[in-house]
Amino acid sequence: MSDVVAQVEGRIGCITLNRPKALNALSLDMVRSLTQALLAWQSDPQVLAVAIRGTGKEGPFGAFCAGGDIRFFHQAAHAGDASLGDFFTEEYRLNHLIHTYSKPYIAFMDGIVMGGGMGISQGASVRVVTERTKMAMPETHIGLFPDVGGGYFLSRCPGRLGEYLALTGQMLSGAQAVAAKLADIALPSGMMEPIWQTLVSSPFENAESVERWVLAQAGALTPEKLSPQPQIDEVFGLPAVADILSRLESASDEWSQKTAHALRQRSPLMLHVSLEQIRRARQMSLADDLRMERDMVHHCFHLRSVADSETVEGIRALAVDKDHTPQWRPARVEEVDGSEAARFFASPWPSEHHPLRDLT
Repeated sequence: MSDVVAQVEGRIGCITLNRPKALNALSLDMVRSLTQALLAWQSDPQVLAVAIRGTGKEGPFGAFCAGGDIRFFHQAAHAGDASLGDFFTEEYRLNHLIHTYSKPYIAFMDGIVMGGGMGISQGASVRVVTERTKMAMPETHIGLFPDVGGGYFLSRCPGRLGEYLALTGQMLSGAQAVAAKLADIALPSGMMEPIWQTLVSSPFENAESVERWVLAQAGALTPEKLSPQPQIDEVFGLPAVADILSRLESASDEWSQKTAHALRQRSPLMLHVSLEQIRRARQMSLADDLRMERDMVHHCFHLRSVADSETVEGIRALAVDKDHTPQWRPARVEEVDGSEAARFFASPWPSEHHPLRDLT
């Protein structure tokens, strides 16, 4: 069975991510399969809308997508494998295709939705979550930044939630995701299978009626605001990462202490880079943000030698050696040189040769 099952059922293009042992982490082949299906269906009059889900251990639903295949990133970086660059170029193209897709694209974000999983769901016209949804952009934990359009969609969360989620990698429940404007409707997980079956078996008249029907489902869970939102806005609106940490560490409340502790585990360099990314992206179109992120991810693997890359080291500690003690350089936020963080935003390509130059 393929890692991506794409077939037309009734009037719906159905996609099931089918790599449950890897929590449906995206490989380059999976990115290509998704792109191929979406491009084919875009011009197919039989297909009114697209629905995407992930397979969990028990069958369809229960896990959506845990992100990109980070073990592959680690191996490819060490091997000098050019397909690493291809992966990000093609993944970001796919993210753009989803955001600009001409037909309704309905993402059933049940279970884990992280990193690359957000990239293939945030551009959906309907984003469905459940009580089992665990949503996050945890890239600073592996010395990366929230890519796949993360600058674009996180910066559009209410207040300074985008900075908070980008830097801490804080996990959201389905109900919290709706309040954060990262999902449209939260439904009980038990409704996923019946909704999917009704989608593929109903004689919908047009694309709009498909979208309307999903959004009108009764039994939606109440959105749940992240607390403490006023504190998040105040602290994560401060000018620099050092200011944010200083404010958190001088406070005695539990939220401040926990948040400071989480930030101290992350790559100090990539905290600086991610904060700048979210703030730049707030004024950018999606295409410009993806071009910026393509520049940034190139630098994650090429600005320093492979042995000194924060990303390679972060993946090593989490997924390869699993010692969970990354040796960040520098080790503390206060020691980061602003000029090094700034280098992530200089494009390694002239604009006419940028790998994503034609995105609009």
